[in-house]
Parts: sequence; structure tokens; C-alpha cells
Amino acid sequence: MPSLQGKVIVVAGAGSGIGRGTAMRLANDGADVVVGDLSLDAAAAVARQITAAGGSAIPAAFDMRDDASIAALIGAAVESFGGLDGVHVNAADIRASELDGDVLSLDMDIFDRTIAVNLRGHVLCTRHALPHLLARGGGALVYTTSAAAFLGDRKRVSYGISKSGLNALMRHVASRWGKEGIRSNSIAPGLVMTEATDSWPAKHLEFALNGHRSPRLGQPADIAGMVAFLMSQDGEWVNGQVLSVDGGATMR
Repeated sequence: MPSLQGKVIVVAGAGSGIGRGTAMRLANDGADVVVGDLSLDAAAAVARQITAAGGSAIPAAFDMRDDASIAALIGAAVESFGGLDGVHVNAADIRASELDGDVLSLDMDIFDRTIAVNLRGHVLCTRHALPHLLARGGGALVYTTSAAAFLGDRKRVSYGISKSGLNALMRHVASRWGKEGIRSNSIAPGLVMTEATDSWPAKHLEFALNGHRSPRLGQPADIAGMVAFLMSQDGEWVNGQVLSVDGGATMR
């Protein structure tokens, strides 16, 4: 039997890249998947891929900055599949990250945008998901974080602060509700080859690869496999952890 048979899982930020790969892996492992994305067209395309392959999925549009739309995203899982067993929160404001700076040069509007999506939005996802996970007797929350939370960066101060705060949220959830069957963990990916990296110059990719101990850069399937593990029974004794899936780029 597939390891996630009968589980209902929301992937928040699944229209492309890591999120799309994760949604497809979870469905392949037997889960009913809600494919959430800011773009309904992107979410619908992924849901169609899943159902065409024999899996179970529905699309849903949502905005990490909007409380009501996040409530609707989580509600779609309950209404369509009867409950909720897991959520992978995989959303970030990439444009804001590109405009991020150091603490002296930083535009505070960029800081506010980054915190609104990368931290406040994750709090909202957690608040809406937890009651439904508890109603099922427990479940899993998996957040996409970043090595920027613990390595430090000459720039991207907003991004690093948001990811540090996200890890604190993850540990809070594990500490507060772990005894009630809630598992809460973060995955810190290395450089994963997605649509976003297609336009990167070869020298930049080579520089990144030189910083890894693995002979290759990452693929969405690498992150998806860890999410699937954490959502499954095999991952039931992993709680409150930041797991680096990065080809050895960081060693802690």
C-alpha cells in the first residue's frame, strides 16, 4: 500500500518548482492533494498532471498575505476530502527577496512584504491548519526554510530574519502540540534546479556546485522525498527539526 494512502495534504505554493514536485510525489504515494498557488491556472495545471497519472488532486488559489484566502485553502481540503492530515507550506515572495538588501540600505517596504509572506503568512497557515490536524488526532506541518536562517548573509537581511522566525514558529508548534500528535519540521533546501534557475549563467551554477559535497545540484524530487517521509508514518519520530537537504552545502 502507498505510504500516504488515505491522507489529505495541502501543498501551499505548488504551482511550480519544489511545490509542484512535492504535490506530485505526495499524490503518487497515495495522498489526496490540494494544490494551492497564487496562480489558479498554475495550480490547475499541476492538479491535471496528477489526475492524469491516476492520482487525486484539486486546485485552489490563495494569497499568503490574505487570511481569508488561506482559510479557504485549508477549508478546501476538509470540504473536498473530509479532513486534513498534513500541510507543506512552500511559499515565499521571490521578487521581494531579489530586492532585499543589508540593514542600512534596506527599503522597509521590502522588509514588510517579506515578513508578510515568509513569516506572517506561515503563521496564518498554521493557525488555520492546526484545529483540523488536531481533530484527526495529529498530523504533520512541513515548512520550507533556508540556510539563510543560520548561516548569515551580507545581504537579504529581510529574508534571513523571516526564515529564522519561521524556524522559531516550527519549534513552537512542535513544543506546544507535539504531545497531541502534531509533528512540525522545516526543510532547508540547497540550490534546486527549477524554472527559476533556467536563466542562470553557467558560471553561477558552477560556483554553487563547487560549494556542495554532492556531485550534482538538487532536483525538486530531492525535497519532495523528504516531505513525503515527514508526512508518512516513517517520519513520526521526527519533530522540531530543521533538516538540510542540500547536497552537503551546509554541515551542522
